Amino acid sequence: MLDLDALTRAVGRHGRVARVVIADHAGSSPREAGAAMLIWADLAQGGGQAGTIGGGALEWQAATQARAMLAGSARTRVDRIPLGPALGQCCGGAVTLVTEVFDAATLPHPEHGLFTRALEGSPMPLAIRRRLDRARAQGDLGGPALTQGWFVEPVARPRRQVWLWGAGHVGRAIAATLAPLPDLALTWVDTGADRFPETPPAGVTILPAAAPAHLAPHAPREAEHLILTYSHELDLQLCHALLTHGFARCGLIGSATKWARFRARLHALGHTPQAIARIDCPIGDPALGKHPQAIAIGVAAALLRGKPQAARQETAG
Repeated sequence: MLDLDALTRAVGRHGRVARVVIADHAGSSPREAGAAMLIWADLAQGGGQAGTIGGGALEWQAATQARAMLAGSARTRVDRIPLGPALGQCCGGAVTLVTEVFDAATLPHPEHGLFTRALEGSPMPLAIRRRLDRARAQGDLGGPALTQGWFVEPVARPRRQVWLWGAGHVGRAIAATLAPLPDLALTWVDTGADRFPETPPAGVTILPAAAPAHLAPHAPREAEHLILTYSHELDLQLCHALLTHGFARCGLIGSATKWARFRARLHALGHTPQAIARIDCPIGDPALGKHPQAIAIGVAAALLRGKPQAARQETAG
């Protein structure tokens, strides 16, 4: 899928950006169709990259070709690469890469949620017209498709809203781990702007608020929440506010002792045991340890599985 927000940010920061996407593959491939990376050539910084098409020789060659395009005048390139014969990779398949150079004047303008373009100058095939009709009439975007010299990609739209409450060590580790995932829209809340890192992860919505619990009613009811502030009292206020407002999932950092006290206090605030049990505490995977990054990995894995945080992690909250 095309992450138009990420591409727009990269162009705004670097001027000209090459995007390399796996348009199609046959047999084994390092990544799926639609996997993409952005390449730019800030000479002062030696160039840069975001995203991956699977690493290794394929990615190195694609990045080298993309930088050559940025240095020249070519705007589009299509390469079909047999991974074994061309690159000596063990993968037995072949991939088709589309590399395109974008700037502020040539950013994509999707139609009905699809970015559709001719790669070879041929007329739009009937299959692509039908695809656009389905997107317009039914909202059916489908997946990336390379058809008769035309390439169509759906524009990525995060389907899951994740609200992260707290910008301490664990909050920063979780934000850095979750931010690159294309299916998540991350909103990050803490009590002041100085609580956040100087350079937050790209695409994260930062919300400083002196009273974070007052923001709870503004979160979508289908949002998923992770509560890990510096204050037990603030954690409790957020649990109370979110139980009152509603949520899809909620996890709280802490220990079993902290959670036992919270259950009693939340019950005294009028919440039923069944409602309180929807908050998962503690969060993380104890097998991974208590390092902030280890907790972040456990939390991210549970989110990606789409299941409540059944694993328990004794952490100082």
